[in-house]
Amino acid sequence: MKQKFLALSLFVVCAAGAAFAQQDKLITHFMYDKMSLNPGKTGMGMPNMICATTIYRNQWDRVNGAPNSALLNVEGNLSQYSNWLSGVGISFFHDAIGFTRQNNLLLNYSYHLPVSNAGNLGIGIGIGMVNLGMNPEWIPPTTLNDASLPTAFSSTNLDLNFGLYWQGAQDYYVGISSTHLSESSLLNDENVLNQTTYNTARHYYLMGGKTFKGLGTPKGDLETNLLLRTDMVKTSVDINARYIWNQIAYGGLTYRTSDAIAVMLGYKPIRNLTVGYSYDISVNKLSSVSRGSHEILLKYCYKLPPIPIQTSKHPRWL
Repeated sequence: MKQKFLALSLFVVCAAGAAFAQQDKLITHFMYDKMSLNPGKTGMGMPNMICATTIYRNQWDRVNGAPNSALLNVEGNLSQYSNWLSGVGISFFHDAIGFTRQNNLLLNYSYHLPVSNAGNLGIGIGIGMVNLGMNPEWIPPTTLNDASLPTAFSSTNLDLNFGLYWQGAQDYYVGISSTHLSESSLLNDENVLNQTTYNTARHYYLMGGKTFKGLGTPKGDLETNLLLRTDMVKTSVDINARYIWNQIAYGGLTYRTSDAIAVMLGYKPIRNLTVGYSYDISVNKLSSVSRGSHEILLKYCYKLPPIPIQTSKHPRWL
């Protein structure tokens, strides 16, 4: 049967007239996904580098129609070329839930403002598009189709993010941001009998964390991270702690309120390449049917070569 359990619950609301606020993506490795949530982070803490991060998430394994997500972030700090290029990036996110497909593409820019010796403030904006499509295959109890059920459609509209990100000199950070500022409407053909509308809900994020250097051993660091997300309807908080050994390997735990407890592991097999994995153990009502959530992380960074210093000499002065 091609009906999707989760999609059915969503589109019962759609059939009534509209689909409203829905939580943004949930990523256990959120400390590697700050840019798509807060464009102020773009390029921060990575001078003269370009980093690419991809994360795949299989949520609620064995639950029919559960979310499958893929994320790609590419960000760079090009301040050696111009102070106005201190943070540039692009973020793409794909989410499949039942017979719906959502795609977000954002161009991110952040201006890094040094504040004395205390740290740097990133002021960022993300401009792009959000696309929602569905291709439902309903199986009615009779041979007649229900005209009130949503039909296949795809719609694209503007998407805007804004964020402020503070990177302190004492190994801590704080960020506040909002996504889907435009609260765009995505709808099918206005001439169809059953009008389906999806409104992107404005979300708000508060993030913060601190690294404690040389804890337990000179090569060991304890990193703590917190992420609060809300759409003013539902709020959830991720609390994470990771132990990083020699900047090569890490292990940690994450607790997400009313949802899951996660274990994460990571390793650098070669320089500048990080491979990570996390497993979420559901603690909500889905725990009786879900096999948990799996997440795979790949991150690679490239150090930009310095700008060559060009010199010239006149034969008269040799």
